[in-house]
Amino acid sequence: MYRSHSCGELRATDINTEVTLAGWVQRIKDLGSLNWVVIRDRYGITQLVFDEGRSAKELLENSKKLGREFVIQIKGTVIERESKNPNMPTGDIEVLVSGLTILNEAQTPPFTIEDETDGGEDIRMKYRYLDIRRNPVKNNLMFRHKVGMLVRNYLSTNDFIEVETPYLIKSTPEGARDFVVPSRMNEGQFYALPQSPQTFKQLLMVGGMDKYFQIVKCFRDEDLRADRQPEFTQIDCEMAFVEQEDILHIFEGLTRHLLSEIKGIDIADFPRMTYDEAMKTYGNDKPDIRFGMKFGELNEVAQHKDFKVFNDAELVVGIAVPNGSSYTRKEIDKLIDWVKRPQVGALGMVYVKCNEDGTYKSSVDKFYDQEDLAKWAEVTGANPGDLICVLSGSTNKVRAQLSALRMELAERLGFRNPEEFAPLWVVDFPLLEWDEDTERYHAMHHPFTSPKPEDIALLDTKPGDVRANAYDLVLNGNEIGGGSIRIHDKATQALMFDHLGFTPEEAKAQFGFLMDAFEYGAPPHGGIAFGFDRLVSILGGQETIRDFIAFPKNNSGRDVMIDAPAIIDKEQLKELHIKLDL
Repeated sequence: MYRSHSCGELRATDINTEVTLAGWVQRIKDLGSLNWVVIRDRYGITQLVFDEGRSAKELLENSKKLGREFVIQIKGTVIERESKNPNMPTGDIEVLVSGLTILNEAQTPPFTIEDETDGGEDIRMKYRYLDIRRNPVKNNLMFRHKVGMLVRNYLSTNDFIEVETPYLIKSTPEGARDFVVPSRMNEGQFYALPQSPQTFKQLLMVGGMDKYFQIVKCFRDEDLRADRQPEFTQIDCEMAFVEQEDILHIFEGLTRHLLSEIKGIDIADFPRMTYDEAMKTYGNDKPDIRFGMKFGELNEVAQHKDFKVFNDAELVVGIAVPNGSSYTRKEIDKLIDWVKRPQVGALGMVYVKCNEDGTYKSSVDKFYDQEDLAKWAEVTGANPGDLICVLSGSTNKVRAQLSALRMELAERLGFRNPEEFAPLWVVDFPLLEWDEDTERYHAMHHPFTSPKPEDIALLDTKPGDVRANAYDLVLNGNEIGGGSIRIHDKATQALMFDHLGFTPEEAKAQFGFLMDAFEYGAPPHGGIAFGFDRLVSILGGQETIRDFIAFPKNNSGRDVMIDAPAIIDKEQLKELHIKLDL
């Protein structure tokens, strides 16, 4: 055995015990006749002592050859530590070493492997195998494992069966761009990596599996925004003979279970909000409801004066910032500069200070009197001492801009407490959304989402008004899960393909296998997929999913550690019948 105990295991009750430890050298303190070495493994750290008065001279000399991150094995006796360290689980003891074996030497690492490191993100990603040795990363990966086990246990207890689905599948035109894989044995043909196991989990319902889940890798070749990965992990689930309420009930239960087991929090209320209400009240379909600052639409009270900016706008909308009237003009100017950044795209911002004495001071005092501004305060819910921030423009753009400002202000004001959790179901999404570039409708979720039965007649006359039998679970302003009741009959699925612009031949070529399956007794079914990486990071109280992925890609989709993607040699290309045109 390389070790009898782990480096985090020994306590005062082990004093006088003969032990064997193995691990990495974390720190060395050489005092000449006395040498202390701290050894580390996944479980913790233990202090070793090499003492000229109690150890062989050769052993003491060998200990002086050790460097940081050397892999060693020691034998020794657990003794009481004279200067105890209450901040260290093994701080009451140390090991008087009687035998030392250097298992592997190590170069000096490019950054210090401590909780607080001097390594930047780029260098730590390049040497990720070293970064994993640090407690923050190690603990995040262990936390991810814990969440995964809790998910598996909950779903298994509720009769779900984990089934693996293929990674080499067929490319489909909907959704994000596929990663494609050339087939050597089928010249000129390609597999695709799955963006999700969507059609396979539906086929499992046709196959009678009834309740399926899988913690599975998914792949999307899309331009990476902040905190996105080209490969990510889903908790993928499907159920047969269910309606929307059944699914919401089960996965509220999963979320409660995770919050209870991990955070010790009992959440009773999972409020629901329609998509339209979310957009009107918060400007996005994944609102953070831990704080207020709800939108107040001001068209009726702001478009009656000679202020062209508002009069020409499709929407005038504002939020009340608590205690914001104390902001200086310089601070407000910085807010205006913030919304005018290209990432937000507003042309400007109107503000109103709600003074403590009940009066108002605004950047548009020239156009609006005190009575007008009082109505703005009423609509936005502003109180004396607050600041009203107002944006205007086209409806969709201005909602997105004000939503971004709302979140930025909440961050600055400390309203986004990572230890506070506020779940929310957003329901009744549009089934279709219009794409200006292609000038046709696309499925907002995917083409297998069922429309609300009462809205099907609108597909021919008002397709944009058709609601989907779809739902998202939002937690703290992040969509952590999304799903729908699926179409389960061939006629409705064919109708959906038709409205998405597929010819019958194209639908048959792309999804004929699913259409055929529907003719063999497909049950009503629906499901949901949770973003596992995002869920773990939120439960872990952090913003970045990369911190919870063992070997993440950077913002360019590269693995800088193994230098991938990479060029392949000409012989491989020839074997795959591929010619590059760069």
